[in-house]
Amino acid sequence: MGIFQRSALSVLAALALAGCETIAYYAQAVNGHLSLMGRAQPLAEVIADPATPQPVRERLELARALREFGSRELKLPDNASYRSYADLGRPYAVWNVVAAPEFSLEPLQSCFPVAGCVAYRGFFSQHDAERHALALRHAGNDVHVHGVPAYSTLGRFDDPLLSTFIRYPEAELARLLFHELAHQVVYVKDDSTFNESFAVAVEREGVRRWLAASGRARELESFRDTQRRNAEFLRLLEATRGRLAALYRSPLAPEAMRERKRAELEKLGSEPDFLRYAARFEKSGSDPDFEARFVPNNALLAAFATYTQLVPAFERLLAEEGGDLERFYGAVRALAARERAGRGQFASPLN
Repeated sequence: MGIFQRSALSVLAALALAGCETIAYYAQAVNGHLSLMGRAQPLAEVIADPATPQPVRERLELARALREFGSRELKLPDNASYRSYADLGRPYAVWNVVAAPEFSLEPLQSCFPVAGCVAYRGFFSQHDAERHALALRHAGNDVHVHGVPAYSTLGRFDDPLLSTFIRYPEAELARLLFHELAHQVVYVKDDSTFNESFAVAVEREGVRRWLAASGRARELESFRDTQRRNAEFLRLLEATRGRLAALYRSPLAPEAMRERKRAELEKLGSEPDFLRYAARFEKSGSDPDFEARFVPNNALLAAFATYTQLVPAFERLLAEEGGDLERFYGAVRALAARERAGRGQFASPLN
C-alpha cells in the first residue's frame, strides 16, 4: 500500500540536500517507522503470552497460517515479514494524501530516492496529513485523505503484523497480507498503478485459493459476490473518469468546465452504487471525519484508478500463464524491466 520509508542512514544523507519542508517530512517518516518497529514483538511470544487476549491470539494464529500459505502456495517471499506483531494503539498505520489538479485526473507525484515517485504522500500522524491536504486544497487541487492499515517496506525491514488490521474478517486479512507480500515480488520505481494493480491481482487470486484450499465454498462465493459488486462500482468510476477526461481535453473556458465538472461529480455522488460503497466506509469515533471525506473528486478517482486500472490486464496475464504463479511473476518481472511505454502496451486491449 504505501511505501514511504527507507533506512535512517540514507534518509539522513538526503537531508543535507533537502529544504525545511522535506526535512520535516522525512523526520516524521523515520521517527514514525522506527516507533512502529520498536513496538514489534516475535509472534510466538505474543501468542504464548497469557496477557494476550484470546481473540487477538486467535487472529495472530490465523495470520500465521495465512503467512505460511502465502509462501508455500502463492510463492510469495518466505522471510521474516509478518512474523512479529505490533500494537499501535491507533486506527491506521499511516494516512495517505492523494491530490490532483482541478482539471486533471493525474495524481500529483511525491518522489523519493529509493521508492521513486508515488501517487500519494503518507504521514504517520492524521494531523500532519490533514495539514498537508489543506495546503494542497489552498493551491487549487482536489484532495482525498484516507487511512491505511498497512504499508510495505519492500523487504528492507521485517514488516510486522499490526493491530490496525489484525481483527479484519478472514478474507480481508488474507487479502491485505498477500497484497503487501506481493510488493516484495515486483516493484517498479515511478509506477504506482503498475505496482498496486499487480498487488491487487495477487491478493484476489490468493484469497480465492486460500478459501478453496480451506474447503469453504460458501465464503468463497461470498468473496466472489463482493468482487462482482466492487466491479460494478469501479465501472461507474471508470465511466465518470472517461467523461471527465474528455471534458478536461476540451477547449471550454474554465468557468464552463468547472460547472460541467461539478455536474458530473454530483451525478456520480448520487448513484446508488456509489452511495452503497461509501456507506461501507462509515467509521466509529476513531475517525469521525472519514465519511465526509469520501466525496467524488479528481483525487478520489485517481486513488481508485491507481489500485485497479491494470488489474484486469494482470488477471488476463495470469490466465495466459495457466494460473502458474511462478511463471506469472516471471512475466511481470519481464514487463517491469521495460520502459514505461512498453509496460503500458500489455494493457492496451483494455484501453
